[in-house]
Amino acid sequence: MSETTWFIAAIVIYMAVMLAIGYWSYTKTDKYDDYVLAGRGLNPFVAAMSAGASDMSGWLLMGLPGALFVTGLSELWIAVGLLLGAWANWKWVAPRLRSYSEVSNNSITMPSFFENRLRDRSRALRVISALIIIFFFTFYVSSGMVAGGRYFEATFGGEYINGLLIVAAVTVAYTFIGGFLAVSYTDAVQGMIMFASLIVVPIMALIALDNPSDIWTWAASNDYGPYTDGVGNPDYFNMIAGVSVAAIIGNLAWGLGYFGQPHILVRFMALRSPAEAKQGRWIGIGWMFLCIVGATFTALIGTVFFSQNPDIAVTDRFAFETIFLDMGRILFHPLLAGLVLTAVLAAIMSTMSSQLLVVSSSLIEDLYKIVAKQLPSENVLINLSRTAVVAVAVIGGVLAVNPSDSILGLVGFAWAGFGSAFGPLVLASMYWKRLNAPGAIAGMVTGAVVVFAWGNLGGSDIIYEMVPGFIAAAVVMVAVTLLTSPPKDEVTDEFDQAVRLSKVFKEDEDVDIETAAAQVKGSGV
Repeated sequence: MSETTWFIAAIVIYMAVMLAIGYWSYTKTDKYDDYVLAGRGLNPFVAAMSAGASDMSGWLLMGLPGALFVTGLSELWIAVGLLLGAWANWKWVAPRLRSYSEVSNNSITMPSFFENRLRDRSRALRVISALIIIFFFTFYVSSGMVAGGRYFEATFGGEYINGLLIVAAVTVAYTFIGGFLAVSYTDAVQGMIMFASLIVVPIMALIALDNPSDIWTWAASNDYGPYTDGVGNPDYFNMIAGVSVAAIIGNLAWGLGYFGQPHILVRFMALRSPAEAKQGRWIGIGWMFLCIVGATFTALIGTVFFSQNPDIAVTDRFAFETIFLDMGRILFHPLLAGLVLTAVLAAIMSTMSSQLLVVSSSLIEDLYKIVAKQLPSENVLINLSRTAVVAVAVIGGVLAVNPSDSILGLVGFAWAGFGSAFGPLVLASMYWKRLNAPGAIAGMVTGAVVVFAWGNLGGSDIIYEMVPGFIAAAVVMVAVTLLTSPPKDEVTDEFDQAVRLSKVFKEDEDVDIETAAAQVKGSGV
């Protein structure tokens, strides 16, 4: 069989497994809450793996190796920031959010949580946060489709549009039928595929080199990739040289984005109990660290791998975002290569499915339900959510037809938008009793507007838009909160209940959360 036939066989196997998980999830999904949040029954392994896989997306296997390949190890500041941010998110937000969302009227989306947490009777907080989610996730979904199209270009030499459509169709299919349970379990499987591939590919590429030790010197003094003037990239191995303080701060600031990512936060809300956030943290951070190491060595080894043999070349000669794909295709038997290369599909599809479901939830739970004169039945709500999944996918696909930015650029814009709009608000909601609805709305809108304006007016050339966006949102949120009336007693009483509930699980990890929540509410604490 031809190489292409083997690749197709591998991908068909992978797609079939994803659809099978989707069908299994369909048989387990009877209620609307199940479709949106899987009945809050995720174990810590699935929660951690699905959060990691939906977080990392195509940029881990394509965007990040490409950036490291072209620029050098200075791009690792992003990885450092992400590791710190992910750890902090699991440590300080996950257990408290799981407790608080249970106490606060059993909130199942972030917009509904914000509204319930602050008792915003105007509905403005819920509507605006839902609109922000829909706006920025449209770009995020688009980045996944761009990655899918480039995947098929690099793997099959096929048409970009065909690849985009195939990836989108299968992702929409299992998200459509299985909801949150399908998304979570497919993400967990996809996370394991990503992990295995990021370990195997660089190891095999290293073995294939004539002199493996060249990886520590080659890029700094020899031609490779975009460097053709005979001197290579002298600063490749220096994380500081040639990098401004603003660039380092901007890259580290990627970690701040974790506090505001709805598709990650919803995993915390779906945990079986707050106590399981600790186990989830170690699983998730360990997986993430090893994956980043694999992506880093993919780029590092690639500088030599594609230079020692003039007969092979990187398919993407602009952003060099296909080096992982090209390595896998060259190193392995076509069937094994096809299975390895499904890691990229796994990364792309895990993120897209999570984003599609979050946008669908916001459209139905946070917009439709508050304007509907009569609440529809469970089946109608589920079908409306499925329709929303398809609608968002279509819009994202239209934007992806002629991408105007790299994968990392598209992801970076959406990441900054969520991090700035929701990050300060999430932290304040968890730990600041004085927070009120006017302050929350003002800070959220400020963060989103600053990111949009900064990115579109060229400010990102100075510093990553996350930095001004996050700072501006935090300052405005605090200022407006202190200048307006304090929250009512029912808001502060519920805050105390949430704190008490989180402490209960520190004392007894095995307690049933619904029972504990009822006891905490009943105690009036």
